Amino acid sequence: MTNKDSKPQKKQKQEQTQIRQPIVTVCGHVDHGKTSILDALRKTSVQAGESGGITQKISFTKFPADILKKSCPLIESSGIKLNIPGFLFIDTPGHAAFTNLRKRGGALADLAVLVIDINEGIKPQTAEVIKILQHNKTPFIIALNKIDNISGWKTPGKQGAKNTGGTQDISLKQSISSQQDRVKQVFNERYMTLIGSLNNYGFDADLYYNINDFSKKIALVPTSAETNQGLQELIMVLCGLSQKYLSERLELGKDAKGVMLEVKTEKTINYNEAILYDGELSRQDKIAVANFENPDKPIITKIRILEEIQSLSNKFKPSEKAVASTGLRMQLVEKANVLPGMPFEVFKDNLGEIKEKFKKELSENVKTDKKGIIAKADSLGSLEALLALLKEKNIPVVKAGIGNVSKTDLISAKANLDINELDAVIVGFNVDVDEEVGPIKGKIKIITDDVIYKLIEDLVEFRQEKAKEIEKRRLMELATIAKVDVLHKYVFRNTKPAIFGVKIKAGKINSGLNLIDEKGEKVGRIKNIQSENKSVEKANKDMEVAISVPGINFERQMKDKKTLYSDISESQFKKFKKNKDLLSGDEIKTIQEIAEIKRKEKPEWGM
Repeated sequence: MTNKDSKPQKKQKQEQTQIRQPIVTVCGHVDHGKTSILDALRKTSVQAGESGGITQKISFTKFPADILKKSCPLIESSGIKLNIPGFLFIDTPGHAAFTNLRKRGGALADLAVLVIDINEGIKPQTAEVIKILQHNKTPFIIALNKIDNISGWKTPGKQGAKNTGGTQDISLKQSISSQQDRVKQVFNERYMTLIGSLNNYGFDADLYYNINDFSKKIALVPTSAETNQGLQELIMVLCGLSQKYLSERLELGKDAKGVMLEVKTEKTINYNEAILYDGELSRQDKIAVANFENPDKPIITKIRILEEIQSLSNKFKPSEKAVASTGLRMQLVEKANVLPGMPFEVFKDNLGEIKEKFKKELSENVKTDKKGIIAKADSLGSLEALLALLKEKNIPVVKAGIGNVSKTDLISAKANLDINELDAVIVGFNVDVDEEVGPIKGKIKIITDDVIYKLIEDLVEFRQEKAKEIEKRRLMELATIAKVDVLHKYVFRNTKPAIFGVKIKAGKINSGLNLIDEKGEKVGRIKNIQSENKSVEKANKDMEVAISVPGINFERQMKDKKTLYSDISESQFKKFKKNKDLLSGDEIKTIQEIAEIKRKEKPEWGM
């Protein structure tokens, strides 16, 4: 955990002020064991029921202090006097939509547990999460999971039996020290490699038992969700950090404040799942929810049903009053379109104040440019994460929104075709594309992905290729590279104008193109091109077409000529040479041949 603003708080202040549960996000790469660790703590088997063992939706785990003490004797034996009411864990899918949960003034999570498989290290989604934790300045510790998968690892217990996570005879440090030398060597190599990787992100890290000042180093806690080894130590470190560094930011406010997470439907009834991160919320209260589409009109609604998540369970039960921090499920009276990630708070007939507050929050989180691409995401948090990463890559965004890629987005992107083709792009993070969009998208590029790093990678690659294509087009507007073979069997008219067949060997030809022969002598200017008895403006490589050239007599002037080239100037040649990375191999070879022809008359041509 590193958070330079964190300072130990005075005991006197802790006793005077009511504090809430710290909100802890459990995050990391898919399949590294996030849900399995929480399952082991709450003794459930949620992970086995998930599709492919990967978390499909967000879930809460409320872990009260009395159960923490009971399940983790290390808390008291380590001398930690637990004043916090417990923890609210948020188990998240791997992607940034949920890692980047936001509240006014910063990250929703007070702490994060970054789960990393010790055998795999930092994977792409791990890197994505680290960047978001950095951006949000969220203190975090690392669960170095799946230590039991190290070949030869011995778990303490009778005859190698699995540790149940209750009392333990030997400490985690002793367990690591007692492993065979070969196993210890593998463990040391893997955790040291991870420390080196974290250094590249600007973090200093070490095993938790080697750290004296947790505000300066990231703590690594080796764990196994399979055998429960290290889980007590993980809870102990979280408790110690919360007690020592977070007390001030955990002070419970009076007014209820929260964040809407997602809308779920059960038997045709819509429920809003949310996190209450401050204050008390009563079922009798009215709440105001920020309106992304129209910030001047926040959604004001009564609560029809208020339910609260139960301790160590994924079930909700009806409640008249809920105190932060907790997970909620609400059925609202107002049938409004509440978008994921929207802030809400208790409404006290203070519309003007709330309107300004929400407007400021939305404008701070979603900043757009005067020109740029269109960006869509599935929640406010993920949209902010997407915009931050796009800004890192210097990619401007003119319009940003929450929800699927729609026809309206397409219209906005099409306007960019005339302004800057590079920006005629829509990127969608963890969203779908509306059915009506596909058939009418035309030249607009739509890139979607549910992994944010992959989305950015694909966008950067597309823009690089598109930039080359645009530059090549500009080059070709100045001059045309062409090499054609004369088809002597296809002479349709001898003169006025001469009409004959050619095959394009490289580049392209177009109406108005000046041609030269292999000796550099001017042949004439193409007036018309015909392909399959139809006039065309241009013809590309490998096409066989008929061309008309006024002012020549084919029989007299062309009967011995095999190959013709486009006539380019010396300055045009130099420009092509400078931008040869934009040309194909055939085009490069052709301009070299043209240069050799020109140098027969002028040796320094194009040098």
